Amino acid sequence: MTEKNGLTYADAGVDIDAGNALVDRIKPAARATERPGTMAGLGGFGALFDLKAAGFADPILVAATDGVGTKLRLAIETGDLDGVGVDLVAMCVNDLVCQGAEPLFFLDYFATGKLSTDAAARVIEGIARGCAASGAALIGGETAEMPGMYAPGDFDLAGFAVGAMERGATLPADVAEGDVLLGLASDGVHSNGFSLVRRVADLAGLGWADPAPFADGQLGAALLMPTRLYVKPVLAALRAGGVHGLAHITGGGLTENLPRILPEGLGVQVDLSAWTPPPVFGWLTRTGGVAEAEMLKTFNCGIGMVVICAPDRADALTALLAEAGETVTALGHVTAGDGVAYTGALAL
Repeated sequence: MTEKNGLTYADAGVDIDAGNALVDRIKPAARATERPGTMAGLGGFGALFDLKAAGFADPILVAATDGVGTKLRLAIETGDLDGVGVDLVAMCVNDLVCQGAEPLFFLDYFATGKLSTDAAARVIEGIARGCAASGAALIGGETAEMPGMYAPGDFDLAGFAVGAMERGATLPADVAEGDVLLGLASDGVHSNGFSLVRRVADLAGLGWADPAPFADGQLGAALLMPTRLYVKPVLAALRAGGVHGLAHITGGGLTENLPRILPEGLGVQVDLSAWTPPPVFGWLTRTGGVAEAEMLKTFNCGIGMVVICAPDRADALTALLAEAGETVTALGHVTAGDGVAYTGALAL
């Protein structure tokens, strides 16, 4: 008989002990996200959540999944991994709330060729911070170590969020001509358009460690500012009444995301001079020669969420959102027609 060669899974490049060490390290971060409805911690074959314990009587579930695009490439190249988990959560839960749903729980998928416990933990601890800030429990996930699938140091990231609302509370609803558009300021580029951002930086001959032309500190760190989490202020606005629609301004910008929540026969008019975009957008348009129309369908241009509300509720909702920490701008209104009509010009 031929003797066995004694190979182990570790010899093939998969370190189960490292995976177990990662789970042990992130358990405290996951526990910190527990909320009403959470039923079990990490480590099971599946994650349980009790909708009745979360306070719902006749719930409709809403699910969302997303990644962070090529912003992940920038995080990997700089080694600045602490905020990209927040981005991952924000890209999912900001979408959920646009349907009128309260985020309940989140799961992540982290895949790499060779697991670095420290790198993975930094990412997942960021996910936990994003979950805690948006009221979602981090109740499970998957860490996949797949030798030969990724270059050394590379990894991929995906997120999955589930929320709920009471039956009949789905958004958009009752959007009408004359409704007011309230824009909530972004914290920068957020997590869309980074393929173009990276091309502009290359065109300018800048490395990620070089000084940022538009902010203090290094270029990479400035661009890695996490996506803003709008969940708690927007949920407060929904409870206050008068919100007819919500649009998370991600890929496609204002130009493509606003029509997604408009009924047939209605459009919007947006005054581009109503707000001043953060300086990063001026740098992108000047350095890359990016036209205004291209900026508006690629980036958020300083507006990360748009609230469409009844005209008689605009002032009260502006005050509520501002008190919750948002910078609010009256952008325009709903009109007869279709699509987005712009007036004025961006102050880039």
